Amino acid sequence: MAKIKEVIATTASTHNILASGTNITGDISAEEDFRIDGSINGNISCNGKIIIGSHSKTTGEIKCINIEILGCVKGDIFCSEKVILRASAILDGNMKTRMVEIEPGARFTGQCSMNDE
Repeated sequence: MAKIKEVIATTASTHNILASGTNITGDISAEEDFRIDGSINGNISCNGKIIIGSHSKTTGEIKCINIEILGCVKGDIFCSEKVILRASAILDGNMKTRMVEIEPGARFTGQCSMNDE
């Protein structure tokens, strides 16, 4: 039986990366997708997808279209589409989203509010 390989394409031509070992204190606003492998102490606003890397720590409010968390987030999340908590994720805060996916092993402390708005 032949296996089908999934190919994921993104519409964004650029994305932002905060490298491991980099620490930022202050608010961040991004128009494109944003991958965080460092640490942020401040609010994040992104008009794309945010990926919180497995060794990353963020503290503050996050507003985005989609978010995938592998690391640690302390703060509320306002996501207009989908929140994904991978097995290594730790989320200490409330989330408001349209869809949520939580893998076994992920830790979530807070409230989740889901709506179609």
